[in-house]
Amino acid sequence: MAYKSYCWKLGTTSFRMVEFNRKIERQLDLLDKFWSLPENTSVNWSSNSPLQERYYLFMKENNFIENKDAPRKDKDARQKTSGLVDLGLIDEERRLTDAGKALLAISKSGNFAGDNIFGIAGDSYIYLKQLMKLSYPFDNGPVRPFLVLAYALLELDKLSKDEFKYLLPLITDSGKAQYIIDCIRKVRDGILTVDDIITEVVMSLSEYQVALSEFMDATVIDESVIDSIAMNRKSTIYNQGYLLLYHAFEKGRSCWTNDAVKELYDAVYSLSGKAQTYWKAYLFKNTTASGVTKLGTKALRLGNPIFAAKTEDTFRKVFFTTMHLFKAKSLLDDYYDLNRRYFKTCDAILFQDDTVKFDILPDCYFTIIQPDILRLAFTEDENLYRDCTLEEMDDAFGVQEWEILNKAQEKYGQFFESKNDIQKYVDAERQARFNKLIDTKFTDEVLINLLTLFEERDDNKHQEDKKIQEIVTDNADAPTIFEYVLAISWHKISDRRGNILASMNLSLDADLLPVTHAAGGHEDITYMYSASKAYPAHTLLLEVTLSSKTNQRRMEMEPVSRHMGDYIIAHPRENAYCLFVASYLHINVIADFRQRKTYTYYSDDGTKSLSGMKIITLDTGNLKTIIKKHRKYEDLYAVFEDAYNSSQYNGDPKSWYENEIVAKL
Repeated sequence: MAYKSYCWKLGTTSFRMVEFNRKIERQLDLLDKFWSLPENTSVNWSSNSPLQERYYLFMKENNFIENKDAPRKDKDARQKTSGLVDLGLIDEERRLTDAGKALLAISKSGNFAGDNIFGIAGDSYIYLKQLMKLSYPFDNGPVRPFLVLAYALLELDKLSKDEFKYLLPLITDSGKAQYIIDCIRKVRDGILTVDDIITEVVMSLSEYQVALSEFMDATVIDESVIDSIAMNRKSTIYNQGYLLLYHAFEKGRSCWTNDAVKELYDAVYSLSGKAQTYWKAYLFKNTTASGVTKLGTKALRLGNPIFAAKTEDTFRKVFFTTMHLFKAKSLLDDYYDLNRRYFKTCDAILFQDDTVKFDILPDCYFTIIQPDILRLAFTEDENLYRDCTLEEMDDAFGVQEWEILNKAQEKYGQFFESKNDIQKYVDAERQARFNKLIDTKFTDEVLINLLTLFEERDDNKHQEDKKIQEIVTDNADAPTIFEYVLAISWHKISDRRGNILASMNLSLDADLLPVTHAAGGHEDITYMYSASKAYPAHTLLLEVTLSSKTNQRRMEMEPVSRHMGDYIIAHPRENAYCLFVASYLHINVIADFRQRKTYTYYSDDGTKSLSGMKIITLDTGNLKTIIKKHRKYEDLYAVFEDAYNSSQYNGDPKSWYENEIVAKL
């Protein structure tokens, strides 16, 4: 039997990359440059392996691909670009569409701010419109996954991780939409399980019913039967394990012995992918080889239906349905990360605390258009390649600002006079969520561990960066995460005063985690402090760097002082100073910044100047000490001020730093 898809996914598993947003933006830029080369301008992509291989080499030359050469360069080039085709950012010929050009323009400008009805960044707005238009073909017609998600969230308020992962992608037509929604309600009421629903959906398909009949009628279960009924998407080589598993059951079913249990375990171990994990958990109390050997027959979960089957027919049916249940869950597991990555690009969906839900303004918007969502969810939009307005996509999408205001008042019980009032409400909610995120995800211990990993990057950058991304997010590179971690640390040191989200010059996703963009951006964090008993009103510019020991002088000495000088000249009424934090401090950087105390800085046109700049230097070791000792900014301000004003160690910046900064911390 041939495999037929029963679920949707976004993109392709071949384009599941870390730093997802930046990789998309870089890919658009590379394609734009590739097609502008004279030898490529009039050449077609389709079925042109030499051209596709040239593009692979072009990516390699531009450091987009860092691993060893792919065995089939043309195939890798197709795979690396296929996700952008799905999103409508490039067409089948890999040429940028109008939507792709609009996204590239934002990326190149480095200005991701956006003014739209959702209150999201400009690039996120393009992603959202593309996701709303994107559809995939099925036997019963097209399906738009994002609108399916919107319908489910409006019906159910939110989805659990398992509901999002295993059940949402099974909605491929309007009939299944209502069926799956009803089933999810029953799961929440304890009437059904997720496994029940997956099994019901898969086994209702005609090809699976035919395969089950073939399996039940077979006189002997051999390789040809398993190859026929397993319905693998890929090679039949993955079927061998199921034949071994079936024969292991045949030998042990009448009387399980320790040897039979071991053979059963070995058969399960021969299965590939996540399905192996599911079978182990289903069949054995202890899933390790040593545990099964030690326990023997006591390791079996004899209460499960597959062990309880009394007849051959019952056993075969349970074996078949269990095999396809675990294959389906394994497939949906594989698609989960991909779907989540694509949906997160739009910054309209929150993925937190193992739940999925709309952010505030998108929630209001999609609630307004709810009556039309199911009608549109199973249609194809011809505007996929266009950078069009919401109204041009469909009249139903043309929501007005006053409608958002009314809906927000209705849903949240607040009076909003203008969109600015809603934005203040959204900002306050985001600030509260960010503080909760800090409490749960970024404890002092986690921050200290992250700072240590940053310190160790020079020795093993790839390995440490992977650890850092596993803790924080893999949609940002290490320098961006370093800035984010420093901002969180300083927010806690400052007793969480002020608006931390406004202080960070970073792009954050809907879950308030950092995002790296291809064009980069500001490298500073700007804190505005109101006057207190401990200090006057002032501005702190927090400059951070992960530049290595060998290039810190070249990369930081001039830019940091220039940025500081330009800021003071632009804001002459502000009392401002700079705190420079690095994972490693070069002694000449310390010396240079200390000498800025007596340095005259001029504006570019020479018409304005300032005498002296206050730049305090810290390394991550100092910062870890501050965190461990629970030092607060009210205390630290005096340390930095005294150090700056100290007349000791003049001409000896090294001693100044060690005695006036490090020793005082």
